[in-house]
Amino acid sequence: MFIMRILKNDPGGQILMSLLLIALLVVPVLNLVVPESSALHLSTYSVTLLGKYLTYALLAVAVDLVWGYLGILSLGHAAFFALGGYAMGMYLMRQIGDRGVYGNPVLPDFMVFLNYTELPWFWQGFDMFWLATIMIVLVPGVLAYVFGWLAFRSRVTGVYLSIITQALTYALMLAFFRNEMGFGGNNGLTDFKDLLGFDLHADSTRIGLFIASALALGFGYLVCRAIVKSKLGRVAVAIRDAEDRTRFIGYRVEYVKLALFTFSAALAGIAGALYVPQVGIINPGEFSPLNSIEVVIWVAVGGRGTLYGAAAGAVLVNYAKTYFTGAFPEVWLFALGALFVLSTLYLPKGLVGVLKRQRASS
Repeated sequence: MFIMRILKNDPGGQILMSLLLIALLVVPVLNLVVPESSALHLSTYSVTLLGKYLTYALLAVAVDLVWGYLGILSLGHAAFFALGGYAMGMYLMRQIGDRGVYGNPVLPDFMVFLNYTELPWFWQGFDMFWLATIMIVLVPGVLAYVFGWLAFRSRVTGVYLSIITQALTYALMLAFFRNEMGFGGNNGLTDFKDLLGFDLHADSTRIGLFIASALALGFGYLVCRAIVKSKLGRVAVAIRDAEDRTRFIGYRVEYVKLALFTFSAALAGIAGALYVPQVGIINPGEFSPLNSIEVVIWVAVGGRGTLYGAAAGAVLVNYAKTYFTGAFPEVWLFALGALFVLSTLYLPKGLVGVLKRQRASS
């Protein structure tokens, strides 16, 4: 009943939730039950790829919440995504124990290689899943809260705010590249073995991660949809369209921005945490400003200010990226840039806007 109330008058959201439900039912069967000799069999590689796309879709929904409904063009959400990923990566590294190359039961291999004598204080407790789970949400959320408190109280808006968010993620990328930071430097964290005692390379574990990614996307969408339908969401849209007027009639604009920006960052952290065990690595490259720009492209292509359009754009663009980087690796980045420019000029409301116009004209 609660879900139906949230999805009322939201046909795009209803389609998204239906597709997720179908995927939850069909994908495990095609992978685990259908024999490999069958044409209907879905390989574990494809399951992992789909799971990765779902984490990207969750990240796109998080960005669309602040860009589409609040008017904040964040070019730093890759930082929140990567921080959530590093929190999960630290837990996975602690689970390796003495099965690493150097056989140290406490120190990860990269620390032994760099002559660490003891585990850094900020690694303490990451052998416990509950603490890692808290940090996945807390670290990106706290960073977003501090950043937003300083930026929004100073009334930094528009392109200036976008540049600052991009500078934030670039600064973090440079910091995490340093070996002395204690996060694996250029190589990052990798060689994961298991998660909660389950072998990460097993087909059943990959299915479990896919299911977790689908559930996280569904939950994230529902929460974001509930927010935008609430009074808070209506105030956010008012801030997007006329910030000064909204402030003049008595709303604390900076508090609304801070609340949604912090929540969006936490959601991006969850997406990053689900991404890492599926791809098997997290390194400073995930902080790259280019990654944040790509997320904005996903949202623009799918349809800004729709949530479900952002999720669809993330899946479609990344599927195209997977195909074209193999078929035409030299031109993919140019095609991605052209796609963003064309979407901005001719499809201001993305693919969702095109479908709505066609439906209205028919």
